[in-house]
Order: sequence, then structure tokens, then C-alpha cells
Amino acid sequence: MIELLLPADVSTAATRAETVPDGTLFPEEEALVAKSVAKRRNDFATARACARRAMAGLGLPPVPVLHGHRGRPLWPEGIVGTLTHCTGYRAAALARATDVLSLGIDAEPHGPLPTGVRELVTLPAERERIGPPVPEGTGEIHWDRILFSAKESVFKTWYPVTGVELDFTEADLTFHRADTPSQGSGDGSPGPAADGTFTARLLLTDPALPTTLHGRWRVEDEIVVTAVLVRPDWREREGK
Repeated sequence: MIELLLPADVSTAATRAETVPDGTLFPEEEALVAKSVAKRRNDFATARACARRAMAGLGLPPVPVLHGHRGRPLWPEGIVGTLTHCTGYRAAALARATDVLSLGIDAEPHGPLPTGVRELVTLPAERERIGPPVPEGTGEIHWDRILFSAKESVFKTWYPVTGVELDFTEADLTFHRADTPSQGSGDGSPGPAADGTFTARLLLTDPALPTTLHGRWRVEDEIVVTAVLVRPDWREREGK
């Protein structure tokens, strides 16, 4: 799914597998999760298996993907990228820094946010726009979950180029839905999917920083995916 949200100069890879064969990780990566529980190890390993496939898509050899501040993946020189994992879906997206300044992706199960989380991650104006929570099993879109995922993609894109960490209340998102239903593609089935775009208005006080990001979202096969990408001339386009 994630490949449908990003341009052709971004190399993507995704899997629905929950585990990967032993030996997938480099020794340096193994050391990072040696004491982690099984779920954490599996999330880490499956995402990095996707990263290696995305590297190959750019003609790059496989290399370890370690992490920096707050788990941010560390990529080879000249490469920008992002990882995501949730139950049932893992993905990586990489691009050359000459083509893309920064990008962020996120995947979430398509269901309502847990009780209490909605109020923590949304602004009053956002709650008014997306409407009340939708019960699970109704077949309706869970806009609160899409909003949560979109903010994660915004944050992943924002921090590498600004060094500024955003709180959930520092981005005000507006969603737009495509006029016609999309067709499913994740497993080759013709089932309907929903997709569209979103705009993130960043509520910052620093006039030197750009204030808007744009992204795309998709719901398919009970998974939400979102993506944000900015080009090297982003600051100039925003007039900053």
C-alpha cells in the first residue's frame, strides 16, 4: 500500500509477515535488541528486512540500520528514509537526499483509538472536523486513527530537518477524501479501499520554520497507512 502514497523516486518495501528468518539482522543490529522481548525483536527485524529491500531498489548494498535519538533510524550518507511497523504490516521508504529532503510513513490497525487516547492526540478543532468516534465493525472510517497515523508521519518528517520535536497538539490536521473509491491492491484482491490527502498546519512560534506539510492517507485491508514527503526546496516554497 505504501508505494501508492509516494512518488516513483522513493523506493519502498512492505510485508505482512510478523517474523523473518534467523540471520536477517546484522550483528550490530542484533546487539540493539538482544535483551528485548520477542515482539520488539520481530518489529525491529521485519522493518529492517524491508529497509534492505528498499536499499536494493536504489541500487545500494545492504547495510545495518542502527538508531539515534528516540529510535530514529540512521541511514547511509546521502540517503533519507523512514520505517514503520504495526501488527499485520511493516514498511520502509528510502530516497536519495538529492531528490527528497525528508519523508515519514506510518501504519496502524484500522480501528478506533483506545479510550482516552483520542483526547490526548487531537485538538478540539480536529475533533469537530472528524466527528465522534465510530464503533468497531461498522465498516466506517476511523478518522481518529488516521489522524493519529498522519501526525506520526508528520513528526517523522519534521524532526530530521528542523531538530524540533513536535507534540501532538502542535499540528492541526485537515483531511480530504478522494471523490471515488479506490481499488484494493495489497493482496491482489479487488476489494474497495479509501484514500485521500491531508494538510498539517504546524502551530509553532518560530517564524523561521515552515508552517505547512502535506501528506496522503489510505485505508485498505484493515490497515491505515500515511505518508509525508518534502523536497529539497521545501523551505523556499514555504517562503522560509
